[in-house]
Amino acid sequence: MSLFITSLNSGSNGNCYYVGNEQDAVLIDAGISCRQAETRLRRLGLSMQTVRAIFISHEHSDHISGLSKLAGKYQIPVFITAQTLKNSRLPLHTFPIRSFRSHEPIGIGDLRIMAFPKHHDAADPHSFTVSYHDTRVGVFTDIGIACDQLIHHFSQCHAAFLETNYDEDLLENGRYPYFLKQRIRGGKGHLSNQQALALFRTHKPPFMSHVLLSHLSKDNNSPFLVRDLFLPHLNSTQLIVTSRNEETPVFRVSARLEAQLEPVADLQA
Repeated sequence: MSLFITSLNSGSNGNCYYVGNEQDAVLIDAGISCRQAETRLRRLGLSMQTVRAIFISHEHSDHISGLSKLAGKYQIPVFITAQTLKNSRLPLHTFPIRSFRSHEPIGIGDLRIMAFPKHHDAADPHSFTVSYHDTRVGVFTDIGIACDQLIHHFSQCHAAFLETNYDEDLLENGRYPYFLKQRIRGGKGHLSNQQALALFRTHKPPFMSHVLLSHLSKDNNSPFLVRDLFLPHLNSTQLIVTSRNEETPVFRVSARLEAQLEPVADLQA
């Protein structure tokens, strides 16, 4: 009972994550253009025809900028809270809108999506887990702190998209103005490399096969820096650093299979 996952893009220029089984899939956020989403899925051997729903974590533009065209073109239901919708300024009546509540699972085919609140400077921000039978994947980005709820859900995941937004020294000594530095590291902004590593080392379950480090800052982080930070602590977990410019390979995640490290190319609908 496998889930197939990929980051189509991850960063302040746009976020979009794909999680699905062989029949059904969901997108978490749609912060890249419809054309880019289609192109990147096609390169991976995936199709928009299997995407049954889009779940929106919060209203910031890097998470919704491509939503209207993408959901409108394919008439994909968009799951979004009332407060996020109110603050998003999305055009209404162009695609199906559905609501969700914290801690109430939603069934999309055989997938089960669970939302829970997170600390971020948005109207009603949420993180998500996607489950298929015993296999669970978490999407944990735009997080100010590793709260108890995040720890609980992270410790149950076979794979996780985990925010590593900034290196603390690079942010402190970088060119950002003081108010922006405080916004990023102030508890409702983003998770640092060091904070994410502490969560990973302390609460990673022994069965976690993949961790995808996500939402890296262009100015205050480096893929090589965060990779080197995590490498000594992985044990059997496969490390992937997502890109702000391209998709990752597709990874197979299963509660019953060893990690599949190669791209999966046989899922075209």
